[in-house]
Amino acid sequence: MKNFTFMRLSLWVYLAIFFAYLLGPLVIMSATAFNSPSFPRMTPWECLTFEWFSALFQDERILNGIWNSILVGAGTVVLSVAMGLAGALMLTQIWPKLRATYYTVIIAPILIPGVVLGISTLVFWDRINRMLGLGADSFLSNGLFLTIIGQSTFIASYCMLVLVARLQRYDIALTEAALDLGATHAQAFRKVLLPFMRPAIASAAVLAFLASFENYNTTTFTFGEYPTLTIELAQKVRYGITPAISALAFIIVVLTVFAALFNEASIRRKQLVAEARKKATVEELESGKLRLPGFLSSNAAAVALVVVACATVAVVGTATVYSPQQCIANVQEQKRLETEERIQELRRQRELRRQQLQEQQGEAPEPTAPSTGSGNNSGFGGVFAPGSLSGEGEAEPEAEQAPQGNNSGFGNVFDPNALSGDGEDSGSGN
Repeated sequence: MKNFTFMRLSLWVYLAIFFAYLLGPLVIMSATAFNSPSFPRMTPWECLTFEWFSALFQDERILNGIWNSILVGAGTVVLSVAMGLAGALMLTQIWPKLRATYYTVIIAPILIPGVVLGISTLVFWDRINRMLGLGADSFLSNGLFLTIIGQSTFIASYCMLVLVARLQRYDIALTEAALDLGATHAQAFRKVLLPFMRPAIASAAVLAFLASFENYNTTTFTFGEYPTLTIELAQKVRYGITPAISALAFIIVVLTVFAALFNEASIRRKQLVAEARKKATVEELESGKLRLPGFLSSNAAAVALVVVACATVAVVGTATVYSPQQCIANVQEQKRLETEERIQELRRQRELRRQQLQEQQGEAPEPTAPSTGSGNNSGFGGVFAPGSLSGEGEAEPEAEQAPQGNNSGFGNVFDPNALSGDGEDSGSGN
């Protein structure tokens, strides 16, 4: 019993750590969209604000990137789902000995790096464009066309895997029965096989759109004049991120949660209805008095969807009436006061250090070396003094004063009268 309790507790701890690691960054980034600082941060919390959502919807580059991503995603869904469905049908009908080889060829684009796919797509269609003699503004050089083609090369493989998983449960006898009853192959496909594949087609379409919407590696070589949302975000991050990006992340997370809860609530609703029909009596079915379970009855996903919807409405309603200007002004004033206090503290510390330095200099003994006078304090004595060679400098007060006839520092060797003998005796200077 103790081991079972320990294992159960360990499982819950593991799940908590796993979901914290998985969802923690999303929660933190979403919270930064409501903090007033211009750089995304959760702590220290300053003021609750909704201005970053307004800044997001006023950013033309972001809106243009979202629109381009939607266009590329729609084109990629159409092309990828069509190719994936064709590949799945081919895989189920090909000669059994070739299925492994065919499957490997179809799956290969998933294993190729997106950078390689982007470069190869750009180079290949550029060569085709030149071979056809088209200009640089042709549709083969269009960024939307190249991006859709480049992304579909590997997203089609994902779609094929989803469709093959559904197609493996299809009974081929249904198609054969339709053909025996006079239906053509197109009618059998449209009225028998396609309705059976509809859930898988919807799942493949959602997967293709999401894979296209978040793709960056392939798109960065093919977008041309149509940058997608991921390209715009990457370019913005290079010059400094703002909480407007966090607001976009919060919107994407909320839409994803809405879609997931709605899908789960719909599936649970169908299960409850099927169970109620099985338990119903023949009289209830014939009379039409069968009471089906409500949307919220025994449906936790539906309850969570309603709670999230109410919370979203409350946040939107608060954003329309709440103004953070006074809070922001108070925070700025507090920061100003803290800055002034810090400056005053630095000034006090500097003044204290100066006083300590003056006290240390005042207690030090006076130097014993003779002063060189106020005329030259360069540290080289009187060598470079202006009057050292001309004799116009002042005499030193200490030693004997040399005669004023020659103060060059070399005695009277260079005296003009030294060679003629007419000069005066040098006295004690020579």
